[in-house]
Amino acid sequence: QENYNLHVYYHALGTDPAADPYVFGRERRPDEIIEIDLSPDGRWLTATIYDGWAKTDLLVRDLSKEGSSFVPVATGLDAIFTGGVVDGVLYARTNFESPRYRLLAIDPLKPERNGWKTLIPESDAVLDDAQVIGGRIVTRLLRDASSRLAVHDLAGRRLAEIALPGIGTVSGVGGEHDGVEAFFDFASYTAPPAIRRYELKSGKVTLWDAVKSDVDLSGFEVKQVFFPSKDGTRIPMFVVARKGLKPDGNAPTILYGYGGFNVSQTPDFSRALVWWLEQGGVYAEAQLRGGGEYGEAWHRAGMLEKKQNVFDDFLAAARYLVSAKYTRPERLAVYGGSNGGLLVGAAITQGPDLFHAAVCAVPLLDMVRYQQFQIARLWVPEYGSSESAAQFRYLYEYSPYHHVKKDAAYPAVLFTAAESDSRVDPLHARKMAALLQASTSSSAPILLRIESRAGHGIGKPLSKQIDESTDIYGFFAWQLGLEGH
Repeated sequence: QENYNLHVYYHALGTDPAADPYVFGRERRPDEIIEIDLSPDGRWLTATIYDGWAKTDLLVRDLSKEGSSFVPVATGLDAIFTGGVVDGVLYARTNFESPRYRLLAIDPLKPERNGWKTLIPESDAVLDDAQVIGGRIVTRLLRDASSRLAVHDLAGRRLAEIALPGIGTVSGVGGEHDGVEAFFDFASYTAPPAIRRYELKSGKVTLWDAVKSDVDLSGFEVKQVFFPSKDGTRIPMFVVARKGLKPDGNAPTILYGYGGFNVSQTPDFSRALVWWLEQGGVYAEAQLRGGGEYGEAWHRAGMLEKKQNVFDDFLAAARYLVSAKYTRPERLAVYGGSNGGLLVGAAITQGPDLFHAAVCAVPLLDMVRYQQFQIARLWVPEYGSSESAAQFRYLYEYSPYHHVKKDAAYPAVLFTAAESDSRVDPLHARKMAALLQASTSSSAPILLRIESRAGHGIGKPLSKQIDESTDIYGFFAWQLGLEGH
């Protein structure tokens, strides 16, 4: 229960935490998630309260007035609002009446809706973030799952676009609200993380620091392809491989996916992935519905009763890789973790003939009972709950554990879980592995890897990360016939 009933307290460094004064949270539901932002001048406190991953309340409090309380800015609306106050203006990013998000300017002294002003309107790209830095608004945009950066004045007028090295992901945009520079991180499948400095006055971009890497990445390339899902929806996917690869249907290929919780799957760097590419492997990452790659409509098209769309997208990605002759089912593996583990579980039970191997990491697999264990009740706004008759029907319809068939020929599977996982109970992986072992008619191995002293993945020691990556990529190499594994 320590993961519920989140309350906010004020702590002054060097004082006894037991005496910290209460700030906020007791009046909120125990399953809500609270984030707090303090304005640079220390006057305004903004609270963002998440009810799942599709809806928030936004409140603001004037700390200059003794005994003040939080005042609602946006509450009870079926939309996301996030923001903070800078120089007396509340800047709020929202998908309210704008699925790909817009930026509002709100007077925190008069936060009523009729006073909201749109600074940066919705566009064809998703407004992923907006920061006030040096008297400018620096925006991070997402277009076809790749980052863009732009600079606006405080009235919202676009002044410039910040040049980026290519297809990749920008994160960590930051700087002082009254400063002269902004910093951001850029990474991609073939580009290790590097922090760049942007001079607001001159527009000059320089490399500030970078992760040192002794691997040669010049021989690899990233391509973006598009393919239709079962219902005709256009789905994007990144494919990473050696330059000049001529598809002949023979490359050992890993297909990765997630598809949920408004999380965008964008190009990122992984040293383990570099090893795979060096061995001649191909890596594909599909941007499935349920994520945030195209805004809130894309997210909602893959949650609750529409979750099957996510699985359809993933299976269509597997079919595309075969039809485009990157690989063939005997040399194709699927990979995903957490919500992505549910995705892989659904792929195993719905399309076992489309691939040869699967890594199903820290997965949710029994969707009829998932909400009863650990903190999984927090995921009900995204998935629904079998405690509702209507929601039970669609949860049971795709629940991987309930669709394992006796004597079906299942691919090789490596399940991973951890005994101290507070998000997803390891019981999912344990009982699914046992059921598949008892049910499969193929000779492909069904394996279970349990970490005895680890959780869902956050904060995992480097030694355990290396051990786990070695096991996972060793499994892929073994099953897909990678030469020299």
